[in-house]
Amino acid sequence: MTGRLKPLRLALPCSALLLLSGCLDVPHPFAHSGKNGPGLATNAPPSRLDVPTPPNALLSNANAELWAKDVAQALLQQTIPAIAQPTRKGDWWLNMQAELRNGQVVPVYTVMTPQNTVRATQEGSPVPVGQWSVGDQAFFALVAQDAANRITTALTGIQADDMEKDPHSLKHRAARVYFTGVSGAPGDGNTSLAQAFTAAFRDSADTLQNSAKNADFIVTTTVKLTPGPAGTTGHPQQHIEIVWRVVDAGGKEAGAATQLHDIDAHSLDHYWGDVAVAAAQEAAAATKQIIDRYSGRDNAPLAAPGAPAPAAKTVQPAPAG
Repeated sequence: MTGRLKPLRLALPCSALLLLSGCLDVPHPFAHSGKNGPGLATNAPPSRLDVPTPPNALLSNANAELWAKDVAQALLQQTIPAIAQPTRKGDWWLNMQAELRNGQVVPVYTVMTPQNTVRATQEGSPVPVGQWSVGDQAFFALVAQDAANRITTALTGIQADDMEKDPHSLKHRAARVYFTGVSGAPGDGNTSLAQAFTAAFRDSADTLQNSAKNADFIVTTTVKLTPGPAGTTGHPQQHIEIVWRVVDAGGKEAGAATQLHDIDAHSLDHYWGDVAVAAAQEAAAATKQIIDRYSGRDNAPLAAPGAPAPAAKTVQPAPAG
C-alpha cells in the first residue's frame, strides 16, 4: 500500500450520564483536570449543576417542575452534568426565572456559584403569554433546548474567562504531552509510526515529554489488522485500524482519532516507509485539535457587561399531530 490512509475520524468523549444521546463536539466546561493538571480548568465549576424548581416562573408548580426537568435533560444532551434537584451545598446551580415583557414571557437563566454569586446570565427566546401558561411537555422541551444552547455558551465563557486570568492555564502555555508509543502493528510499524509521530508533533505548539509525570495529556496508539474483503482482482486484503487515544491527567478520555483502510494482505508485514510518515503527520494534527477542543483554550471569554446579545427569536410550538 502506498500513499495516505483514509482521513482521520475524530471522536470526543460522552459523559457517563449521557445515556440517551450521542457524542457532541462541544467544550467541556465542567471537566476535571486531575491532580497533575490544575491548569486545564482552574476555578471551573465542579462536576454538577443543580437545577432547582423555579419559584418565580409564572407557572403552576407542576409546570415549573417540568421546566426544570426538561432544562436539566437538555443540558445533559450538551454534555453538561445537570441534575433537576434542590441546590446542594458546594454545588453551582441554575437560577431560572420568567419575566413578563410586552405581552411575552422571557425566560432568564442565571449561573450561580456555590457562594450564590451571579456568574453569567442568559435570556431565552420570548414566548407568548398564552403558550407559556398552558404549555405542555413538548412545549417545555422546545424551550429547554433553546435554554441549553445558551447556558452551555455561558458555561464555556466562564471557563474561558477563568483560564484567561490564570497564567498557568493552557491559554498561556504549551500542553505537556506524554506519548506512550505504538502497539499491535506488524513489521516495523510500531517503531516507524512512533518515530514519525514524535517528529511531526514536535512541530506543534505543544510539548512532548519523556514521562507521564505532570503531563496534561497522554497519547496511546494501537494498530489492529483483520481480514478484509476479497480483492477485486483476486488478491486478498486486510483491514487496518489505527487508533490514537488521548486522555487527560486524570485518565478521562479527551478524544480519539481513528484511521481506517483496506490494504493488500501482508503489504505492511515488513516496512511501513512513507505510510507511517503520512499517518503520523495526520495524527499529530488531530491530537492537537483534540487537546485544543477538550481543554477549551481556544474558547472566547464571557462578553463584557453591556455587550449586545444575539437577537432572540420567539419560540413556536411544534405543529399538532
